[in-house]
Amino acid sequence: MATFKDVLPSQHGWIHELAKAEVHPEAERLLQLGRSFDPQQLVEESTIEFLTELRERFTEFARLFNSYSENSVRFQEIKVYSLAQTAADFMVFRNQVKLVVNNSAHGVIQISFAQHVRSTIAVDGQIQNATNPGAQTQSQDLLAQVGPFRDIFWTFQGEKVTPDQVAKFYFAEFVRLTRDTRRSKAGNQILLDQIKALLQEKGLDL
Repeated sequence: MATFKDVLPSQHGWIHELAKAEVHPEAERLLQLGRSFDPQQLVEESTIEFLTELRERFTEFARLFNSYSENSVRFQEIKVYSLAQTAADFMVFRNQVKLVVNNSAHGVIQISFAQHVRSTIAVDGQIQNATNPGAQTQSQDLLAQVGPFRDIFWTFQGEKVTPDQVAKFYFAEFVRLTRDTRRSKAGNQILLDQIKALLQEKGLDL
């Protein structure tokens, strides 16, 4: 069981802020050193932290997934990019499909799929409809909530979620969504031809 000594040094920042204000109370008032206790500021900091953790997990998942792509079993690799001029937003890309994870508004992390091909995309069984089939998008939001003691937690459809849960779900959805179906169809056709040949040998027809 974790003890108080196991708390990471990075989680002691609030004590550091209190100590600075204790030594320089006037500076706290002038420089707003106590801003770290402002709920709005806490949400902004939590947003960057949550996004960073998501990006780290997606990057690690992509690295592990791509490691299975070898000459004998070759598939299109997944790539993770940081979005320019943002604090922690990022994008996952494969086979002309993008998964964009960004801080779309205060206390909101938006996760959106977009593809630039003339076909529909489906996320968790829901087909995306769009007026412009050449640039389809589908987005879902994570919302920050401020707890009774100014602790910040993230929710999806009213339920509390963690970066690990979110990353695992959307990475799996992204892999399924971006799978090269043309190769699967080609493989299915070969299998079908083999079955037909076997049936014909036995005097049967498919």
